Amino acid sequence: MTSILTGDIINSRKKEDNFWLKTLKETLSTFSTSPKYWQIYRGDSFQLEIENCEKAFYTALKIKATLKKIDNIDVRIGIGIGKKEFDADKITEANGEAFINSGFAFDTYLKKQSLAIKTPWPAIDEELNIAFDLALLTMDSWTINSAEVFKISLELEHSTQKEIATLLGITQGRVSERQTRAGFEQVMKLEKRFQKLIHQNINAY
Repeated sequence: MTSILTGDIINSRKKEDNFWLKTLKETLSTFSTSPKYWQIYRGDSFQLEIENCEKAFYTALKIKATLKKIDNIDVRIGIGIGKKEFDADKITEANGEAFINSGFAFDTYLKKQSLAIKTPWPAIDEELNIAFDLALLTMDSWTINSAEVFKISLELEHSTQKEIATLLGITQGRVSERQTRAGFEQVMKLEKRFQKLIHQNINAY
């Protein structure tokens, strides 16, 4: 079993510079190597494989928070979980259930929301897509500051607010305010729930 994230950048063509592209490449590189595990194609679309399916939502959160730090840029991501029937040197040439599910989530569900999932388990899809839809009410409205604090809090989850404040050069109170506005605590509860559900179902698959 593996997970495939298919995404594209919102408002990329409205930006005169390609800073978002440099940021996207740097972010995808933190997960694995290109072109076997990730590729950018058609200018502003990408695919990324995360072999640990339980980390797929975490990965989507990191990508979204990183890109939302750029003014007027956002991302749509369809997560697919399943088997990979054919491996290749380039991710865009591989195929299998995970790729089909990711494409289905991207083409079908993302007409209504900017993050969605398709797995082999319909009940899981229903629960998680409803949860994503609710979480996106906050996540799609992240400001640059909220996205920055969310990203750092995500990557340094065990750091204190005081440590994050020192890193950013702001007060602990400001960190707390921005985490609250970003819905950090609630979104991370969903991330833990995601990991548990996927873990349970993969073991029973």
